Formats: sequence, structure tokens, C-alpha cells
Amino acid sequence: MPRLGLNIDHIATLRQARRTFEPEPVAAALIAEMAGAHGITLHVREDRRHVQERDLELCSRLCRTRINLEMAATVAMTALALKYHPDVATLVPERREEVTTEGGLNLTGKVEQIGKCVDELHKADIKISAFIDPDSEQIKVAGSLGFDTVELHTGAYANSEPAKRQSELDKLSSAAFLAASLGLAVAAGHGLTYYNVKPVATIGVVEELNIGHSIMARAILVGLNRAVREMLALITLPNDTPDITQMFRTGM
Repeated sequence: MPRLGLNIDHIATLRQARRTFEPEPVAAALIAEMAGAHGITLHVREDRRHVQERDLELCSRLCRTRINLEMAATVAMTALALKYHPDVATLVPERREEVTTEGGLNLTGKVEQIGKCVDELHKADIKISAFIDPDSEQIKVAGSLGFDTVELHTGAYANSEPAKRQSELDKLSSAAFLAASLGLAVAAGHGLTYYNVKPVATIGVVEELNIGHSIMARAILVGLNRAVREMLALITLPNDTPDITQMFRTGM
């Protein structure tokens, strides 16, 4: 039964659209915790387009579950992680022109820079995760660099045509079991929704699913508490929950 990490970036995006004080991302984090979410994920980008440093600070002080800071492997972001000491720091690729993270981090491209970041965060007793594509070479490099966890990018699976979905799921499963065999904890995320999450949740070695957009989209219609509980029902009881349309109709 994987844990659910709720990504609150989209709450911050809505707030920043008007440069105002609402909606409050930290309030969303606390509601999600009360609804049963196992952790809060937030991406502090270098351009601060959505999550701000104060959001990280307040979450660090007020949240009682795991804080997962997504960050670029830069000197400035490493310093930010050392300042606020999240439970997990997930290294992700970052490009100013992208709308959202478009793929996994290429660990072979900046081995020295990434290795230095991993070493500094480990010295501060911060767990380190690598957000990577489900690629065997990337997974092996993650193990050699000393990462504690790999978070597999599920975008190819989530966005695939029905005819190709099983093939993409098989790639995810193979990658997950390879990572686990190397002693790495396994998480997954990106593009997961109420309609496609169950097959990923049933991959036996996946310990955590980080989901943001789909839950926030559902929350606009039914409220965040219910949206979180519905996702939890799907990922923690994947073989026993009803059909998704029935679930939405009954308000489970």
C-alpha cells in the first residue's frame, strides 16, 4: 500500500496568478494531512513561479507528515534545503520555459554537480530522491551516486494511448523492481489521475505516489478533503475499491 504525497504547487500557482494572499498553500497542506495524506510535496523553483520560500518555511513548521522538497541540483537550492531541512529532497530537472516538469533528471549529464549536492544533503541527514525516467541506466547511476530513493517519472505511462499503456506500465514495473533490487526505495509520480493510478499503485515495490494536479482539479468540484480521501481509497485498497465512476457517484 503506497503512501500518498500531495503536491501543493497548483494552489501556489493560483495564488501567484494574482500576486495575492489566497488561496493559501499551507492551509491546503494541513487539510490534506487531516484527510489522511502521508506527506506534502512542493517544488521551489529557482524563478519562484509558484511556491515561495515562505511556503516551505511554514510547511516545515506546521506540517506533521513528511515534507518532500523538489529542487534543482544547484548551490542556491542546496542552501535552501539545508536551511529548512525537509524530510526528503527530490532532485528534479528544471527549465524556465516549461509549464511543468517534462521528463526525468539526466543523472549522467551532471554527475559531479549532482554528486556534490547529494553529499552535502546527506551530511545534514536529509534523504535524497532522484526524479528520473524508468530507465535502467539512470537507475544504476542513482544507486552509484548514493541516492536513497528514485521517483519514477510516470508521464509516458499516463499520457500513452490505450494500446501502448500496458507496455509503458511494464517498463515502470521493471524499473521499479530493478531499483528495489539495488537497495533503493521507489516512488512514482507525474500525470497520475483517479483513472490511471490503480495499476501503478499495485506495483509491489512502489512505496509512494506523488500526485498534485488531478487531486487539485477534483478538489475544485468536491473539496480538498474529499478529493484526498478518494485518491487514498484508490491507492491504498487497489483491489477492493469500486469502479471509479461508481466511486464519484456515491461520494466515497
